Amino acid sequence: MTASLRHVLERSNRLVFTVVAGLAGFSAYFSMYAFRKPFSVATFAVVPGWTFALDYKIALVLAQVVGYALSKMIGIKVISELDPARRASAIVGLIGLSWVALLLFAVVPAPWNVAAMFLNGLPLGMIWGLVFGYMEGRRISEVLGAVVCASFIVSSGAVKSVGKLVMGHWHVSPFWMPAVTGALFFPVLFLSVWALSSLPPPDALDEAARVRRAPMGAAARASFLAEYGVGVGLLVATYVLTTALRDFRDNFAAELWAGLGYGDAASIFTATELPVAMLALAVLGLIIAVRDNERALMVIHAVIVAGLALLGGSTLAFQAGWLGPISWMILSGAGLYMAYTPFNAMLFDRLIAVSGRIGTAGFLIYVADASGYAGSCALLIWRNFGLVSLKWLQVYIASAYATSVVGVTLVLGAALYFHRRARARVPTVVAAARPQPVAEAE
Repeated sequence: MTASLRHVLERSNRLVFTVVAGLAGFSAYFSMYAFRKPFSVATFAVVPGWTFALDYKIALVLAQVVGYALSKMIGIKVISELDPARRASAIVGLIGLSWVALLLFAVVPAPWNVAAMFLNGLPLGMIWGLVFGYMEGRRISEVLGAVVCASFIVSSGAVKSVGKLVMGHWHVSPFWMPAVTGALFFPVLFLSVWALSSLPPPDALDEAARVRRAPMGAAARASFLAEYGVGVGLLVATYVLTTALRDFRDNFAAELWAGLGYGDAASIFTATELPVAMLALAVLGLIIAVRDNERALMVIHAVIVAGLALLGGSTLAFQAGWLGPISWMILSGAGLYMAYTPFNAMLFDRLIAVSGRIGTAGFLIYVADASGYAGSCALLIWRNFGLVSLKWLQVYIASAYATSVVGVTLVLGAALYFHRRARARVPTVVAAARPQPVAEAE
C-alpha cells in the first residue's frame, strides 16, 4: 500500500505532491501537539498534595519543557545521524511513549505526577526533526515547511479547545483530560505517518538546487560550526528569546486571556491562532519565489526582523490604546511566529544550501532548539521567583519588548556576518573555477 502511494506520487505533478506531503506533515505534527499541549488549558488552581513554593502548573510546564529540552539535546546527534528509513516507526513509537506518560500523570497523585510530565516531554522533542526530515532538501521546501509550521501555530490552540471541551462537556478531570485528548488523535497520527513514509526522496533536481541531504556525523557537524559558528550563535541567541516568549504565550494562554477578560471562551484559542497562522505563513511561503539561496537567506533574516518589529510595535499600540486585546494578540502572535517559524524550517534549510555542504538542516534546528528550550525554562523560573509580584499579562508584555529590541539587534548582526562570509567565498570559488596554466615541459 505504501509502495502504491509512492508510485503515484513519483508520477504526479508538483502540485499533487505538495498537497499530499504538506497535509501529511501538517497532520503528523498537529497530532503530536494533542499529546503535548492540552494539559496547559487547565489552571490547576487547587491541587491536593502540592505544598511547594513553586506554582503547580509552572512545575508541570517546567518538567515537560526540561524533558523536551533534553530531547532536543539528544536529537542533535540522533536526528543528524538517523537512517531515513526509520523515521516513521520512530515517530509512532515516541508519541506512544508520551501517551503512556500521560496515563501515569492521571493515575499517580501529586506531587509525584510532575515527573510524568517530564517523561511526556522527553520523547516529543525529536518529532519535529523526524517530520521535517521528509520536507527538507526539496525545491518546494519553503512551501512544505510553511505548511508544517502552520501545525504548531494552529494545533496548539485547537487541541486546547478540544481539551477544554473534554473537561466541560464530558466532565473529564483535568488530570485525565490530557490522555483522553491525545487518544482522540491516534487515527490521524497513524494515517499521516503512513503518508509520510510513502513520500519519494528528493530527486536530482532538488539536490542540484538545495544540496544533497544525508546523515551528518560528529566531524561534519564540528566542521560546519567551525566555519559558520559566529552567525549560528547570533541566530541561536535570537531563537532563545523567541522560543521562551512563544512557549510562555502558548503554555499560559489561558491565564493571558483571563487577564484580557476572555477566560471563559473555549473557542478563543482556535479563533485567534488561525489568523496568526495565516498572517505569519503567508509571508514565509513567499520565500519560495527567491531561487538564489544567498538572497533567500537575507530575505529570511529580513522577515525575522519584520516579525520582531511587529511584536514590539503591536504591544506598544495595545498599551497606548490603539489596539484592542484580540487584535493585539493576533498581531503580536503573527509577529512572534514570523520571527520564530523560520528557525524551524526555511532558515537552516537555506543555510545548508548556501554552505554547499552535504548534511541535514535537522542538525542546526536541534542546536537552536536545545538552546531555545533552556531559555524557556529560565523564563518560567524567573516568572515564579523573580517576577512573582507581576501578573501573567505584565510578564508577557515586558518580555515582548525585550525580545523585540534585543532580537532585532542580534539578527541584523547575523545577516551582516553571513553576507560578508558569502562575499568572501566568491573570489575563492571563482579562482577555483578559473583554468590553471599548464606547465611547459622541460
